[in-house]
Amino acid sequence: MAPPRGEVLQGTLDLIVLKTIEALGPLHGYGIAQRIQQVSEDLLHLNQGTLYPALLRLEQRGWISSKWGSSENNRKAKYYALTRTGRKQLLAETESWERMTALMTRLLGGAEGA
Repeated sequence: MAPPRGEVLQGTLDLIVLKTIEALGPLHGYGIAQRIQQVSEDLLHLNQGTLYPALLRLEQRGWISSKWGSSENNRKAKYYALTRTGRKQLLAETESWERMTALMTRLLGGAEGA
């Protein structure tokens, strides 16, 4: 059964967040959520209860760092940036995802010929 629209597949949230920060540089949580929604063409909507625990977990693992600053509308916001360890993790996660998608492509392609 396909996940409902807007639901992130288990195990992909870290990869999505790390890639978003890598692509755009330091961002606050709202900016991360907005960018993911934009790139996904409104298929993914990350609420605070999903995103902020993930950001905390990534920071605890040393994959991102945070620093307080001012947002575009002059509000206090925590900005998240990728660390060197985070860049290595992003590479590992990307390679793992690419292997899994290649496997699924082979499996699904094999099912059509059966």
